[in-house]
Amino acid sequence: MADTRILPNTPIEDSYETSPRTPPQSTMPRNSSLVQPSQKKKRKTKAYRVFRSVIRSFPIIAPSCKMGSIPIGLPEGYRGTSGTRVTGTLFGYRKGRVSLSMQESPRCLPSLVVELAMQTIVLQKEMSAGMVRIALECEKRLEKDKTWILDEALWTMYCNGKKCGYGVKREASEEDLNVMELLKAVSMGAGVLPGNSEVEGIDGELAYMRAYFERVVGSKDSETLYMLNPDGSNGPELSIFFVRV
Repeated sequence: MADTRILPNTPIEDSYETSPRTPPQSTMPRNSSLVQPSQKKKRKTKAYRVFRSVIRSFPIIAPSCKMGSIPIGLPEGYRGTSGTRVTGTLFGYRKGRVSLSMQESPRCLPSLVVELAMQTIVLQKEMSAGMVRIALECEKRLEKDKTWILDEALWTMYCNGKKCGYGVKREASEEDLNVMELLKAVSMGAGVLPGNSEVEGIDGELAYMRAYFERVVGSKDSETLYMLNPDGSNGPELSIFFVRV
């Protein structure tokens, strides 16, 4: 995440394929123009999901976390060709923990907000190295339990194979929604916003990075977000894995 202001890009509308889960009920701030997600529910067969997951990724060894292997990204010729794309925003105060917001589009209410076990300034340093792999793991449930992975409340978090604490799902706060409102016209980019936090005071700045993410649903126990860089860009690579192990 950069510490420079940017001019917002023109937002692009995208379809969003959601898993069968109940959308979060958030308290809307006054004068908010964010809208509810469309809540499209398209179920695909298990065989198709497995096949799609296999052709989109290939494994590397990650001995520091429980996962035996994690995909390292989308094939070079494949990027930007899938129809499942969401807006992801990483934001937070420098001395505070960074949060991840996932939206159907920049104009929609968040469908997921996760507070990660990492300070914003630490994530900025990791991103400057060029490649970040975040794994959010939880224990497997009974086979008959149909709870989807993004409906969990708590995950053990690893960053580039190192355990760093816990990721916590939470309802979108009024401050979260205000941030999404301010960034409604931004489709991709990074910068800072004026903040109002007990951590850094009213003069503190809130850093953010927004991008499109490719969303791969392997099963109810596995979902992955791959950050998509603009065509021709050599920006940092970021992948976020939600898995049961």
